Order: sequence, then structure tokens, then C-alpha cells
Amino acid sequence: MTHNAAAAISSMAGSLPELEQRVRDDLSCLCYPPANWVARVNSEEHVHDVVVIGGGMCGLVASFALLSGGIRDIRIFDRSPPGFEGPWLTYARMETLRSPKHLTGPAYGMASLTFRAWYVARFGDAAWTALDKIPRPMWMEYLRWYRKVLDLPVENGVEVEAIVPEGQLLRLTLTGEGARQKSVLARKVVMATGRDGVGRPHIPEFVNGLPQEFWAHSSDDIDFSALRGKRVVVVGVGASAVDNAAEALEAGAAEVRHLIRRKEMPRINKLMGVGSFGFTAGFSRLDDARRWQIMNYSMRSQTPAPRGSTMRVSRHPNAYFHFDAAIEGVEADGGDLVIATSQGRAVRADFLILGTGFTVDPLARKELSGYADKILLWRDRFTPPVGQENAELGKFPYLAGDFSFLEREPGQAPWLANIHSFNASAAASLGKVSGDIPGISEGASWLVREIAASLYAEGFDRHWQGLLDYETPELWGDEWTASPLPDDAPVREKER
Repeated sequence: MTHNAAAAISSMAGSLPELEQRVRDDLSCLCYPPANWVARVNSEEHVHDVVVIGGGMCGLVASFALLSGGIRDIRIFDRSPPGFEGPWLTYARMETLRSPKHLTGPAYGMASLTFRAWYVARFGDAAWTALDKIPRPMWMEYLRWYRKVLDLPVENGVEVEAIVPEGQLLRLTLTGEGARQKSVLARKVVMATGRDGVGRPHIPEFVNGLPQEFWAHSSDDIDFSALRGKRVVVVGVGASAVDNAAEALEAGAAEVRHLIRRKEMPRINKLMGVGSFGFTAGFSRLDDARRWQIMNYSMRSQTPAPRGSTMRVSRHPNAYFHFDAAIEGVEADGGDLVIATSQGRAVRADFLILGTGFTVDPLARKELSGYADKILLWRDRFTPPVGQENAELGKFPYLAGDFSFLEREPGQAPWLANIHSFNASAAASLGKVSGDIPGISEGASWLVREIAASLYAEGFDRHWQGLLDYETPELWGDEWTASPLPDDAPVREKER
């Protein structure tokens, strides 16, 4: 940073407290937080109305939406240390976000909570005008501020090991340094679990049996400094693959080769062409065939890596993109990896990075252990037309309109209706409103409206009794005087 830039930032330092006061004033005008209206559950042990798993972007905006709706008995658990929730400072390795800077993200309809408001308060209007893309670490800094200014009660260092039914409730088993209890009871659980959502990193079979020191997934904690002078192969050419290749090159790798099964580079982010409020609102109301059609087309087209990320790799003369080079096998040969490709030629390397993304697989989630196989999946509900088959898409959960899981066989796991999958796995059923920046506030509003409706219905008898018992008068009886009708007015005879 230049001296002039540092001076400009310093001169704006007083603006952030002013923005924070503006947020507080806005919240006060919106009567936030409203009184808790949820009817209590009769139980010897305290029952929380909602537990949110995940304190990253999705968990934060979902929690803010819950509190804004008067659902105040909530807990938010995140396994990460404070300020390291989500991928932004862990396995996300891009220099800047893909999303345009002007998107409102988790602001939930409040201008004072937008990234723009925060950035301008920090650096000024001129800096905002000059800004192209949002630097990744700066987005995490903004989310930290978002959590602080809203005073969201995230409990860090808490891992949810299991969610098991207990009568009409859900018991969550907790571990970790931050866990104050071994377990808690809840009526609803929101799985704001991010990119891996209801699944796990996708690990191709060709690394089975390969010693772990030879490979890593792009979501792993990789020591890039150890790759200095090494030959690195990166599988794939999506955003995570490209970002990891760039990190290896910048750490001094001798060479980095992308092995890509596609015949050419994906160049168009197809869903950018249909993004709109109408798409966000209308996707979930499409029939199964149309939703499958859109998602299958998007997945097959593949979202390209951002231009800046790709050029971050290609500017290195020791970076190589090999197309139509699917990996057919990998074996260790002394200290080398020998990677066989579909071209009939092998590549030798020292280390392999899997830029293979995540797969949706409820059976992989330890929280759902023992009943994940009872969750209804898209492949259970829909048979695609010939030519539109997609095994990966078929593994997505087929969700209800409130993000909750449905039962594969009715009556076998009714508690699934109280577990809401507010993460990337919801995309096939409800669209991209619970994982990416553009639609996250709309998704949170939608989620919480449905949870509120369910909680109200469950507590109807108490709400009805409260209506009957309510006797606070608005008129005290001294506001008027009763008068008799006048007795000297003539009475007309009825017409015959």
C-alpha cells in the first residue's frame, strides 16, 4: 500500500463508527429485535427454538433473519476459531471474489449493512469507484464486522457430532473446546454448512491406495511452501483448481500442469445469463423436469474460473493446460507419481492437487448418521429424459419448500421435517439462494418465514388461548357518555 493510500484510509477512520451508529439507528427504526412470540415447549430441559449449524455467511444472515422475525431463542455453532468461519481464509485461495462488488449479499434489505457501505466508510467514495473486484480477505473482514455490529451470538469451537430425534424434538451432540454442554435440545435445526453442505469433498477413485503425502484436495490445508521446486499436477480447470495452481506457482513450483478431461476451456458462466429476482422467486415453482433441465445444463456446461484467476496462472511460463487429458490411473514410482492419461501418455509429478470440487452425499454427513438413507433424493423422485441423465445431480436432496428434508418413505423419519438444509445442496430444489452471495438474503427471508409459520402452527393452542385471555383495554370507559334516543321524533308508518 502506498503512503498516500494509507493516509487516505487513515483520514476515513472515523467513518466506520459513524456507520455502526447508522446501523444501530436503522435497527431501532425497524424495531429490532422484536419481542419473542414463540410459544414455549413444556420440557424439564430447556428447548431452543432453532439451532443454526455454521457461523459463516449463510449462518450469519439466517440468524439475523431469525432474530428479525422475533425468533430469539437460537444458538449458532461453528467449529472454526472466531473470524475463520467459512472458506474465505482457509481453503478459498482466489485473489478476489467472482461476484460483482455491488451485490448486496447478506445485507437483508439494509443499505447500511452492505459491503459497499462498509467499504466506503473505511476507504471513501473514490476508492469504491476505483475498486474492481472484492479482495477475498477483505470479504472476510466485512463478515467479521457484520457479525460484530449485529452482535450475533456465534459460539466458536463447537462441533455438532450428531442430530438425533428425541420425541418431537432434536438432540444435538456437541464437542469441541467451545462447547458449554455435551448436548442441547432444539425444535428446528438449520444446516448452514456451506459449500460441502450435505456432502463431502469429491475424491476420485484413482487416488485410492495412494499415500497421502502425494496428494491433497483443494479444500485441504496445503503447505504450498513445500511445493517449491516440485512438479505439480492439478486435476481440473474450475475455480478451485486454478486458484490452487496459482498458489503452487507463486510458491515456486518447478511446473504446474492442469490435466483436464474436457476438450476445451469452459468460457461462459451460464447462470449469469438468467439471474434475476424472477429466477430467484420462480425457480422453486417450476416442475421437476424444468428444474432438472436448468441444473443439469448448468452442471454440464461447468462454470469457468474467473478471468483474473486464470491469468494469474497463465502468466507463468511454467504453467501448462492439457485438454482432453482425463486421468486413467495414478501410481507411485519411488518418489515420483506416474499419472496415466486418456491420451495414452503419462505425466510424472511430485504432487497431485484435486480441484474436483464437492459432491452431495447425505450419507457422508456424520450429523445425519443412522438415518441419512431415509432422506428423499432427486433420483428417488424424478427420472430424467434420455440424454439428461446426471448421477451427481440425482444425489441432491429433494427438499420441501422450507428447505427441510423429505422422507423417502412417508412415516419412516418424520423428524426430517425439522432439519433445514440451508446450504449449497438446496440448489436443485430451490435454486441458488443458500450458498452464493447474490441470492442469500432472499433465501434467508424465505427460510425464516417458513420456520415462523411452522412454529406458529405448532403453538396454535397457546396462541389461541392467548387471544382469548387478552384483556388489555384500549378504551378505559371515560371517553364517551351513553345517550338515550330522542322521544319526540315522529315515526313513519310502514308503507303498505
